[in-house]
Amino acid sequence: MFDQLRAFHRPTTIAQALRLFRTERRRGGRGAFVAGATDVVVLGDRRLRFLVDVTNLPLRYIRRRGGRWAIGATSRMADLEHSAELRRFANGALAEAAGTCGSLQIRNLATIGGNLANASPACDTAPPLLALDASVVIAGPRGRRTIPLDQFFRGVNRTALDGGLLVEILIPAASIPRGGRAAWSFQKLGRLKSDIAVVNAATGIVVDKGGHCTWARIALGAVAPTPLRARRAEASLVGQVPDRAAIEAAAARAAGEAKPVSDVRSTADYRREMSRLLVARALAECAGRLGRSS
Repeated sequence: MFDQLRAFHRPTTIAQALRLFRTERRRGGRGAFVAGATDVVVLGDRRLRFLVDVTNLPLRYIRRRGGRWAIGATSRMADLEHSAELRRFANGALAEAAGTCGSLQIRNLATIGGNLANASPACDTAPPLLALDASVVIAGPRGRRTIPLDQFFRGVNRTALDGGLLVEILIPAASIPRGGRAAWSFQKLGRLKSDIAVVNAATGIVVDKGGHCTWARIALGAVAPTPLRARRAEASLVGQVPDRAAIEAAAARAAGEAKPVSDVRSTADYRREMSRLLVARALAECAGRLGRSS
């Protein structure tokens, strides 16, 4: 599928990568930044005329920085899956999601930057990152800009990159009030665990000393043109004790916020019902982790 390419570059600095991309784009034709290139191969876009391989850039890391997590864009799914630090962070929701992104061979190649930049509605890392209030850092000719992840996705395979390079994912430290406790969960429905999601979901809640929810995040994938936050469902939980009734009500609201389509993998009605079920499961798991049986 690469016989139509006129150029392939492997820069060693971010500035060089951006310069090469701009130069090639001015020559005309479609191009892409690649690392694992697993999505590029699957999409098989024969309009591509050049590729800029960023695997030699110093963007493969998972570290704490200034009280928050910083993940380099070329970190492999396997890096996230097996990171001892991420497996302890937020009940391992992000590590668990990364561990469902395709086969072992794919996870050893595919990167988190590519997973997000591809902007598939079914992106597995997007729901937990949305639930964790993540942002992305984009390098461009005018410097770097940081935008919330929920503003990054613009549509199916469309993002706010605009020729820029996604270089880093930032996750803030959980802001938990004194006496508060937090829990997160990731859920996925697919034919197999490693298949593309029919529906995926991630939730996070914080409860106070009295067991009332003070903060909630509910994110869904594969049920709209972009991964989404179910904001009305989140708001319905705040001030409530996360018992069975509150969870079921929030899950029903989340399903109502979904905008699924029918395709070869599922009908829209099935996706909507599975959205409700997965959100209910995720919230119940959060409640259980906080010592409350739902």
